[in-house]
Amino acid sequence: MESLFVHYPAFLLIVTRIASFMVTIPLFSYRTIPNQLKIGIAFYLAFIMTMTLDLPTIPLNEQFLLLLMKEAMIGLLIGLAAYIIFSAIQIAGSFIDFQMGFAIASVIDPQTGVQSPLIGQLFNVMAMLFLLSTNAHHLLIEGMLNSFLFVPIDHLTQLFHTGEMIQVMIKSFNSMFIIAFQMAFPIVGALFLVDVALGIIARTVPQLNVFVVGLPIKIGVSFLMILLVFSAIFFVMQELIEYMIEFTNTLLQLLGESN
Repeated sequence: MESLFVHYPAFLLIVTRIASFMVTIPLFSYRTIPNQLKIGIAFYLAFIMTMTLDLPTIPLNEQFLLLLMKEAMIGLLIGLAAYIIFSAIQIAGSFIDFQMGFAIASVIDPQTGVQSPLIGQLFNVMAMLFLLSTNAHHLLIEGMLNSFLFVPIDHLTQLFHTGEMIQVMIKSFNSMFIIAFQMAFPIVGALFLVDVALGIIARTVPQLNVFVVGLPIKIGVSFLMILLVFSAIFFVMQELIEYMIEFTNTLLQLLGESN
């Protein structure tokens, strides 16, 4: 406990980075998790890091305010990078909802407080359960704690180091859309074939109102395809989670090189 009082400024910097990380990281940033629990986890992890790391003595001066802002930006950046990759699930759900006619039926996600597509919400719940069942959230916390080895708390970091940071962010956006397309492709492809069949029927049988019979057919085909590719979706989710962890580690390495 004595070292905690000696390194009290360093403890504040560690708490700031971990708390900022939990503001944007998937799962921990959701509204369904009480703020008291988030603050408690942040202080508990900061206490462990203070007891285990060889922390420098940081004076309380004007540079301390800059270090505090730097820690908050690093925590937010790491969590936001993971959240951007994880949002591929919502994008895949948007692709499917648009094709099956559910785009107008978006619901409010109680976890994030924003509008979410119906199928995207279903995929998001499945991904959260998969994340917890595989203990992948432990790897996210471990990456957060390892960030103190890459980016020390007593150094001012250039958050955007040359052009490598921009290239990594562009690559992450590209991979996010590719993974979302892989997840939605079987259902979207089947619905495209349904649209083609309905178009042929509309030409050959003009008396049949395709708009009336088309919507329930597309909804039924969509749910049938989701059941058929259910297991394959989990493989894509596993790929998504692995890339999310790999991307956060790459981002930490770039931040460490800018010291």
